[in-house]
Amino acid sequence: MTYKKLLISLVLIFSLQACQSWIYRIDIPQGNYLDQDDIDKLRVQMSKEQVAFILGKPVVEDAFNEDKWYYVYTMKRGMSGEDVRKELILEFEEGALTTMQGDFDQPESFNTPLDPQPE
Repeated sequence: MTYKKLLISLVLIFSLQACQSWIYRIDIPQGNYLDQDDIDKLRVQMSKEQVAFILGKPVVEDAFNEDKWYYVYTMKRGMSGEDVRKELILEFEEGALTTMQGDFDQPESFNTPLDPQPE
């Protein structure tokens, strides 16, 4: 009698685990979604307002350094289980963009200011 209960329990457990793959799980995006096309518009010496117009305000703000902006994006995939994380770090000096680093390609024209400084 106990073997019968054990067998029924095992069959029930395995069948419930098989049904687990049928449950739909949604993708959960968080943070600033950035596209490489938007990153390609960035140039050195852009003001914070110009950068915010292109990329939006960063979700993560450094309370100790206002001249460093962190754009972080994460996507927790529900069905495939793979997670995506991308980040972009922009640094400003005296209100002007100086450097960028992170998971995006730096634009070829990044080091060319929009308005060349008169000499």
